Amino acid sequence: MTSPDLSVVIPVYNEEDGLSSLFARLYPALDLLAAELGMSYEIIFVNDGSRDHSAAVLAEQFKRRPEVTRVILFNANYGQHAAIMAGFKHVRGEMVVTLDADLQNPPEEIANLVRTMRQGYDYVGTIRKNRQDTWFRRTASQAMNGLRQRITRIKMTDQGCMLRAYSRSIVETINSCNELNTFIPALAYTFSNRPTEIEVLHEERHAGDSKYSLYQLVRLNFDLVTGFSIVPLQMFSLLGFGLALISAVFVAYLALRRLIFGPEAEGLFTLFGIAFFLIGVLLFGIGLLGEYVGRIYQQVRERPRFLIQAILEAQKDT
Repeated sequence: MTSPDLSVVIPVYNEEDGLSSLFARLYPALDLLAAELGMSYEIIFVNDGSRDHSAAVLAEQFKRRPEVTRVILFNANYGQHAAIMAGFKHVRGEMVVTLDADLQNPPEEIANLVRTMRQGYDYVGTIRKNRQDTWFRRTASQAMNGLRQRITRIKMTDQGCMLRAYSRSIVETINSCNELNTFIPALAYTFSNRPTEIEVLHEERHAGDSKYSLYQLVRLNFDLVTGFSIVPLQMFSLLGFGLALISAVFVAYLALRRLIFGPEAEGLFTLFGIAFFLIGVLLFGIGLLGEYVGRIYQQVRERPRFLIQAILEAQKDT
């Protein structure tokens, strides 16, 4: 395989039921794009330790289209971030597009990203149009987007959309980073000289279930905030300072009442309530500090992000 113009990276985890539909739309869309713009492409599937037969389906597809298909097989499940990073390590194209395997982002939209990149942008984010998600998921996503933007100053209208395009220089810069926990689109935005966003279609999931539970979505946003800013620690410090002042005033008030009215027991439950509130704030602060310390702990161990079991690809032309 010679170096193509476009690389498409697709992480796969337990997507056996939907892969055939993905192939039926992805390859024709890229073949049409290649013919229309006179460009070559490659597709890199990264099997993230799937427990179903996804690896076998990918291997069979490699046999059908070995000239444009490459398959990276993990020996275990390392997560979507690791799968994308593995794809980035092996891409050959000058433009790199990431895509989910569940067909929520139509493969036909890749053409719009490529045309936008050709206008001189080095990073193209996307905004899901007519988003096919529940009201709760949409509302929670909007709230977290707003909070994340205020804290990190990273502008991403729709951080949950996988369909994005990166220049080769951005991908190489990301590859040079040794962070174990980060958010790739946000990292790309910080390195980009000319980023932009476009609207893309959004469809219902073709098969299977979402790989992100509510807890995982909260964790993702927590990682994003703590990975790109120390504002949460600064906010907690200000909160602690404010509570300390309020507590000092309250203690002075209680001492004054004791001198004037003598011992009182009526406010006992109020004191309990205030104490429990302060303990809750303290525990939250310890957890927040532990998040930063935990990231440092994971980083200093210098363990590999992932282990590759095998790579299916055609031999390079010599």
